[in-house]
Amino acid sequence: MTHAGDEDLDTLVLETHAVSWRYNGDWLRVEAHGRDGLRLRASPFPDRGDAAGALLDEPADISDPIVTRDGATARITNGRITAEVDLQGRVRFLNASGHVLLEEKWRQRDTISKFWTVGTDEVRTISALGLAGREFRVIEGVDVAQITVRFEAKSGERLYGMGQYQQPDLDLAGCSLELAQRNSQASVPFVVSNHGYGFLWNMPAVGDAHFAANGAVWTARAAHEIDYWITAADTPAEILRSYARVTGTVPIMPEFALGLWQSKLRYRTQEELLSVARDYHARGIPLAVIVADFFHWPVQGDWRFDPREWPDPAAMTAELKAMGTELLVSIWPTVDHRSENYPALVEKGYLVRAGRGLDVQQEFLGNTRFIDVTNPGARAFLWDTAKRNYRDKGVALFWLDEAEPEYSAYDFDNYRYHSGSVLSVGNAYPLHYAQAFYDGLSAEGETKIVSLIRCAWAGSQRYGALVWSGDIHSSFEAMRNQLSAGLNMGLAGIPWWTTDIGGFHGGHVDDPAFHELMIRWFQWAVFTPILRMHGHRDPITPPAEPFRDGVAQCDTGAGNELWSFGEAVFETLRGYADLRERLRPYVASLMRAAHEHGDPLMRPMFYDYPGDPRCWTLDDQYMFGPDLLVAPITAAGVRERSVYLPDGVWRDAWTGERFANGGDIAFAAPVARIPVFVRDGATVAEAFLRN
Repeated sequence: MTHAGDEDLDTLVLETHAVSWRYNGDWLRVEAHGRDGLRLRASPFPDRGDAAGALLDEPADISDPIVTRDGATARITNGRITAEVDLQGRVRFLNASGHVLLEEKWRQRDTISKFWTVGTDEVRTISALGLAGREFRVIEGVDVAQITVRFEAKSGERLYGMGQYQQPDLDLAGCSLELAQRNSQASVPFVVSNHGYGFLWNMPAVGDAHFAANGAVWTARAAHEIDYWITAADTPAEILRSYARVTGTVPIMPEFALGLWQSKLRYRTQEELLSVARDYHARGIPLAVIVADFFHWPVQGDWRFDPREWPDPAAMTAELKAMGTELLVSIWPTVDHRSENYPALVEKGYLVRAGRGLDVQQEFLGNTRFIDVTNPGARAFLWDTAKRNYRDKGVALFWLDEAEPEYSAYDFDNYRYHSGSVLSVGNAYPLHYAQAFYDGLSAEGETKIVSLIRCAWAGSQRYGALVWSGDIHSSFEAMRNQLSAGLNMGLAGIPWWTTDIGGFHGGHVDDPAFHELMIRWFQWAVFTPILRMHGHRDPITPPAEPFRDGVAQCDTGAGNELWSFGEAVFETLRGYADLRERLRPYVASLMRAAHEHGDPLMRPMFYDYPGDPRCWTLDDQYMFGPDLLVAPITAAGVRERSVYLPDGVWRDAWTGERFANGGDIAFAAPVARIPVFVRDGATVAEAFLRN
């Protein structure tokens, strides 16, 4: 960096749509990208060109920015956001009113830490700390560095989004988040601030984000350059819509998918799966989707049904369709060395490689490697195999499990993809996994594409990613965490989200305590994007043959159908499943808004009521679309809870009782009833009054 007093060096260049800065081999570029958005890239290495990352190459809206210079400061204004860059390459961002949104944090002995004019005074802070707002620690031998970006603290700031983390915190201010993909953790690094900006860390590198009281720090463990995008707007909804315009929106959700999805670990045979679907049909319960889970294959990486248990997949899918049910098939990216596809995948270089040790990346029921979906050839191979063995036999949906991918040891520094080291590009793996099936289905003429997937990165939504929250515990504590996870996923631009109702690990079908959890979770799930039963229920049944043909076999859990927990529970769950059917038109309207604008279906209270300060503090109730206020019960034994109603007129969804003028109310919540309120005048109220 240059020093104070070097202002005579002309390090700034004005371009039509950008401001750039160069000095001593370092470079920085701030350019207009989309409406009300700016993209910053910087590096000490030569510019490799404009890799898009999560951003679309050509966003939906293009603005005409204003680029000017005033002495030592260059400015680029794109709609409601302005960036200022000084001769030393320091940057800050302002909104249309001139208020600072985000400012790099510099603390150096002989540089002006804050050179910006505040009123009529110029604030100068000289520090011996030697901290830079942008820091590159070059990794020897490669054109990458460990990168740190620091921003000044903002008093009273609240932060939301960032994807899915297993914690109850909705407001992320004060949180430290790992930027890495793990089972039940999805790093989607887009954050929304109550100060009127949204910020995308457009870098798939493994790293961290620290939102501390003394400033925000973003790190990447290995990257070629800094790359982020920022937008300004007056409301969270406008911020999310600007973000959707530059990263894409979800496709149209198929109409059939709005109902009940049935799954368990696991239906072992074609006949067992069909018998469950027939039972739903005989009981008159509409079943949208039923799942053939993992280990329906001979060997991991074969990506086909084992004909010994699944003799006629085409007949199976045809019978299911006749009952109004679609089949969802689990795909794992793991490849056992015994798989029929292993030799070709190795020969073509389509598998993830280890930098040291054996090329065994997961050891669950076999020693396996992951297919490298960052390689376009590997994506084509995977889809071609899935098309031949599933799609051509009538399978309409795919469940993309293990999408992080889930390494047996998360040694991110040991693995390398086609697109680079996992440290530098690893977080984009789930995006490319979804892309493989989106591209394949699109080539088949499909437009309403949805793939259930266990992880996501920024931009995954445009490939039809329906993210579920992973292998979570069957407990009220886990349920509470999922509420914040789902809301923050929506604010990170991933509107399609779901959970394993009742949790995945545990839950005995005869346990009254679990029955309460199942009811509370199911009634809440009715007001989430997808209503989906799944879990590994006790008691567990071991496989009849621990090994067959030398291949380890998988166990199965107890029943997980609506009637598996006793008659009383069944009647309650069935009533809520019926309600979901009546809510279909409303849910479909929310899905259209997600497709057209990027609006999340589940959103925190402040999304619809940004002018109400109280709504920014609420983390245990939310809006399901603009008309339904939902207050889940997330603790055992609770039969009453406080609910805050924003200003206006609300009605108890179940009784029609009217509440005016907003405020806190104590609301009765017996086990069979979740507190739900309808905005006065909304037609969705009719779905409840028929209950």
